[in-house]
Amino acid sequence: MVADFNSYEDVRKARELKIKEVSFDHFALNKLHDQLMYEVVQIALKKMKKEWGTPPSPFSFFIMGSAGRFEQALWSDQDHGIVYERNSEAANDYFLKLGKEISKGLHQAGYELCDGNVMASNPLWCKSLENWKLQLEKWMKQESWESIRHLLIFIDARGLIGRDEYITELKQCIHLKVTESPNLLKRMLKNTMHVKKGVGVFGQLLVERHGVHTGDVNLKETAFFPYVNAVRLLALKEKIHNTSTLSRLDALSESNMDPADREDYRRGFLRLLQFRLVQGEHDNYDAIHYVNIDDLNKTQKKELKEILKKGVQLYNYTKRLIEKGC
Repeated sequence: MVADFNSYEDVRKARELKIKEVSFDHFALNKLHDQLMYEVVQIALKKMKKEWGTPPSPFSFFIMGSAGRFEQALWSDQDHGIVYERNSEAANDYFLKLGKEISKGLHQAGYELCDGNVMASNPLWCKSLENWKLQLEKWMKQESWESIRHLLIFIDARGLIGRDEYITELKQCIHLKVTESPNLLKRMLKNTMHVKKGVGVFGQLLVERHGVHTGDVNLKETAFFPYVNAVRLLALKEKIHNTSTLSRLDALSESNMDPADREDYRRGFLRLLQFRLVQGEHDNYDAIHYVNIDDLNKTQKKELKEILKKGVQLYNYTKRLIEKGC
């Protein structure tokens, strides 16, 4: 995408113009998201330099969530953070201002603010390298559900602009701890153990029974969570730095998964990504993970059931492997 962006509004217009061209190609769509977010950060940096001068330290702006995993749908919210090298009051102030500017810019460009406030505008996700290491150590020691959830969110981090080596260094802290304390991986497993059923005991698709999505299947909770959570845990077990579910699957060793099974799960997840694009609702961010079963024909319903069953099968396999400490 070659364009001259002078404002967040320019990025939003480019998004509206280009998004339909890639709406049925998962990889092209996520490449576009990367480009749009990159342009927003560049505009934010220009604004900051004009008002507050150049960044006082090398840094990395990183994305997490579906963006970090290269798994965004047509609509997406924000999940991002900043890590900077120099720990000083001036750097803390500068980069938090930058985080707030980026969050504002992304919102104006069409990316919803994160309900959980996992954004570089939040001091929790905007820290020096030194303080990030202390924060990760704290999360790994704490027993709370929230601390483990934060770790799982961070492990999906992918640098978008700046020093990627900072992200690598921080992830190595987590991988080292997983090796030293195998119980940490079990705590991460426990954090993800609630899997919402998508297929009933009689083979029927289970739909939402209340609210605006009554009659819809929630793909995020019934399909994406089992695949994403299971493969993330397997990747952590093997100290794999890749962030996308597909690349993590590709990197798994034969000692943890038979190659034929790995390829089977890979095909299943690819089908899920494509199914969401083709069959999902695209009116807004809240709707993207829902599919109304009344809009599906017999063949499509069968395909969805197979995808859902395969995800649960993968998650249960991962659960057994980690519980046994293999």
